[in-house]
Amino acid sequence: MNPYERKRRWKYLLLAFAIVIALGSVFYTSYLVKGIAKAEHTRAQLWASAIKASQEADDNDSFNFIASVRDSLFVPAIVVDEKGDIITTRGLDSTRTFIPPPIGVKPNKKAPKYDPPYYQAQVEYMQSQHDPIRINLFSGQYWLVYYQDSALLTQLKVFPYIQLTVIAVFLLIAYTAFSSARKSEQNQVWVGLAKETAHQLGTPISSLMAWIELMKDKFDAEDDPLIGEMENDVKRLEIVADRFSKIGSKPKLEDHSVYEVVKEYVDYFKVRVSNKIHFEVNGDPKLQAALNVPLFAWVLENLLKNAINAIDETGSIHVEIGTQTAKKLVYIDVTDTGKGIPRSKFATVFQPGYTTRKRGWGLGLSLTKRMVENYHNGQIFVKDSELGKGTTFRITLKNQTNHEQATT
Repeated sequence: MNPYERKRRWKYLLLAFAIVIALGSVFYTSYLVKGIAKAEHTRAQLWASAIKASQEADDNDSFNFIASVRDSLFVPAIVVDEKGDIITTRGLDSTRTFIPPPIGVKPNKKAPKYDPPYYQAQVEYMQSQHDPIRINLFSGQYWLVYYQDSALLTQLKVFPYIQLTVIAVFLLIAYTAFSSARKSEQNQVWVGLAKETAHQLGTPISSLMAWIELMKDKFDAEDDPLIGEMENDVKRLEIVADRFSKIGSKPKLEDHSVYEVVKEYVDYFKVRVSNKIHFEVNGDPKLQAALNVPLFAWVLENLLKNAINAIDETGSIHVEIGTQTAKKLVYIDVTDTGKGIPRSKFATVFQPGYTTRKRGWGLGLSLTKRMVENYHNGQIFVKDSELGKGTTFRITLKNQTNHEQATT
């Protein structure tokens, strides 16, 4: 298992563990809510029973005792008679609801009436939460007790969701902060390693150049094709060292014909791989984009090497250059006839460490994405792929030709 797959598996395991904790918290809170709701229902029944008993009390002592019990068993509630008229209320807005005088006391005709819209809204809300408790009186009449959950129970119902939201936001912020710090640290390692590599390559490259010149003079091999190929490879090493030296610094971009840059590198590359693989480059030479040629050649190298590795023995690599989105972008499609990429891996292939090769490091496409997006302000993605038939990578860059025509 490669490092990327291992890291992704650990992420899934931690995510599953977090989901289990979240569900456990929700279920436990739901259990507590049901227990408190049952207790409040019992309190409401006791309160209704106390109201009924206060109506049937035949002496003042009994009435006072029952009334004290009634008032101590507090729940937000409304008691209405058969006609829907309010008998008494508890726990509601006293400034908007008429509170009748104690039972047995003649009501004050000047007392304010309750607010009908507020009363109706409260009754409908209580009906949506609980069925009313019926109190049958000795007179044959009955009262209905509507009640609602207490503020504590209401808060407890929404508490787990607020808690999970706060935890999720905190984890997201923490993950973003740690990820940003880790990426910054990785960038510093990349830059340091790249610059040190460029520095270490400098001395042997200079020595090779000197040895080649010595061989020319000693063996009179100025026109020898083998010496010429050696010079090309040494120049290639110089380009590689120059690439590494540019990592971490802002490269200088200049307008170039995309077709010519691509064609020149493909011509260099194809003579260094198997002749069983056919290369083809098509496009308009007039299309231009802002490029840093050494770094963009590195992009092409990684894509072509990736295509070569995907092809078993024989196959073809086709590079198409064109414009899209009303000619504001130049696209470069690199299509191979290799084994293809599963659709689920389209984004994964650009992750550091992801590789299907036993000896691969999984850094080529990751570096390619960095150079296209960070240094050339473009995009790279898997445009299309089919298992057993091949893959197309697409690079998009700003069309400088169209920009120049617009400004002139």
